Amino acid sequence: MSVSLWSALQATAAQVEKLVSELPEPGSRLPEEQLEVAAAKDAARELRMRFLETRAEAVYDRLTNGGTERLRIAELVEAAAVEFPGLMPTAEQLAADRARRQADKEGYEIDQGIFLRAVLGAPRAGAHLLDTMLRPTPRALGLLPEFLRTGVLETKSVRVERRDGAAYLTMCRDDCLNAEDNQQVDDMETAVDLVLLDPQVKVCVLRGGTMTHPRYRGRRVFSAGINLKSLHAGDISLVGFLLQRELGYIHKLVRGIRTEDAPWHSRTVEKPWVAAVETFAIGGGTQLLLAFDHIIAASDAYLSLPAAREGIVPGAGNFRLGRYTGPRVSRQVILQGRRIRATEPDARLLIDEVVEPEEIDAAVAGAVDRLRGPAVVPNRRMLNLAEEPVDDFRRYMAEFALQQALRLYGEDVISKVGRFVEEVRPTCLVRS
Repeated sequence: MSVSLWSALQATAAQVEKLVSELPEPGSRLPEEQLEVAAAKDAARELRMRFLETRAEAVYDRLTNGGTERLRIAELVEAAAVEFPGLMPTAEQLAADRARRQADKEGYEIDQGIFLRAVLGAPRAGAHLLDTMLRPTPRALGLLPEFLRTGVLETKSVRVERRDGAAYLTMCRDDCLNAEDNQQVDDMETAVDLVLLDPQVKVCVLRGGTMTHPRYRGRRVFSAGINLKSLHAGDISLVGFLLQRELGYIHKLVRGIRTEDAPWHSRTVEKPWVAAVETFAIGGGTQLLLAFDHIIAASDAYLSLPAAREGIVPGAGNFRLGRYTGPRVSRQVILQGRRIRATEPDARLLIDEVVEPEEIDAAVAGAVDRLRGPAVVPNRRMLNLAEEPVDDFRRYMAEFALQQALRLYGEDVISKVGRFVEEVRPTCLVRS
């Protein structure tokens, strides 16, 4: 470890902490105070980047006892804050920021993004962390015996029912059109873990539930993407939402779940996934579809990824979308907010079947029957290996960790989200 660089980082971090303690709360600072603290934070972040460029593997080894301990990303950043003071924000600093609106935060998550960029970018440490994130969560393991017995799971965000060898997951956040927040990410990962661990399940289906929102009452909606109301309130976290979502349940859709008792011929347990899209799949909803094996859409549905308009990076959407649509369409969708309606020609690049709304149930049943075959899983594994090499995904997520952290605190994002929430209050986020 470079003693001089580490000492300089600790001293600079201490100066930042002292300055912050002497200034008013972030939302009450004068322009010159904002500039002063931003310059101090930038100096510390430059040193963090330089330190981690060469020491990420060593830091990770120390935190995981040479890779013998499995720490999920939330546990990893907590351990780093304790073991390496100055490298990461403390638990107290993060708690103070969680109590603030997004516009009024100090932005400590940017330092987590710097750290996770370095760890994921380091080949050995990054591969170990990805493998750790493919393992079942403690919550899922605790619920597994009851789920195996009943085949039913009820959470705030997701309902699961096992029927005739298939698991049917229904996103049921009718209060906000299945817009995702930390709670939904946690519930979705629990549900995905359980159906992958259940040996009776051969095929998995995801669908949106029936809504009570006045504009969509009585209709099924797949997903309205990220919950912008929660983002405005400061309740969308880098680690607990944006990274856990991509490295947790969505990556498990692609790679399967890693278990200690997996058969000798496979490190993971995988299953085919079917999605049924009704009304719309906006933002994160469309990102989610890119991990599925078969997609059915109602003829009146549409897909969109309005990331540039919102100012954020659409998860692994930039990584996966062009593989399906080619670079021109992916730029139109991500950079210019183009909607793709289920009935237009380009929709065939993303959707396998387009049916009338009343035919969705029959289409789902047909897809489930077709994907039950014993050769489906090994072939999907080989397809995913060819289309999405693990190292490519790891490198993408390394850069995503930092870029998304920076975007969370971009002035344009905070301004847009604030205006949006004012326009749709008190309901939750429907993009026009």
